[in-house]
Amino acid sequence: MLRHYFFSNDLDELAKVENELEQEGFTEPQIHVLSENDAGVENHHLHEVAAVLKQDVVHSMELGAVVGIVGACVLLLFTYLLNWHLSAAGWVPFVFLAIIILGFCTWEGGFIGIQQPNVNFKRFQEMLHNGKHILFVDAKPNQELALAAVMKTHPDITASGFGEATPHWVIRAQDKFKYFMKVMP
Repeated sequence: MLRHYFFSNDLDELAKVENELEQEGFTEPQIHVLSENDAGVENHHLHEVAAVLKQDVVHSMELGAVVGIVGACVLLLFTYLLNWHLSAAGWVPFVFLAIIILGFCTWEGGFIGIQQPNVNFKRFQEMLHNGKHILFVDAKPNQELALAAVMKTHPDITASGFGEATPHWVIRAQDKFKYFMKVMP
């Protein structure tokens, strides 16, 4: 899958595009609108980006986890090299401390990330501050022509590049969950 980015000043036009894409077989998890005008996005019934995904929480937590793994490994290596594990307590307190280091670094990474815009959306910050709205569409290879056909009929919406899409299995799981919630009482 490939993510296509487009921008526009007009939420009404984006709502039309979203409806046309859904008629072409795109599902809700494949289409999102990123905007600083959350109320306008909601009033137009557009699929907005979740608030937590607007921030860099996930990416920063991953980086924090990597730092935590390195810190935990260094602690366990020193424990082994300095023979601290031969004490009466053994490995238990050091393994427990390694888990605490991993958890703390992951948490701290998320805490830092919540204060920054998502790394994938940083390039759009100036456009967003200028009142533009970003539409992004995750398209499967067999949907590329349909996307191009829909976008051709909306000249006021400008292409703004490509990016890494949400994995296909995540979108499929979201579709299945939505269907499950719809059919269950």
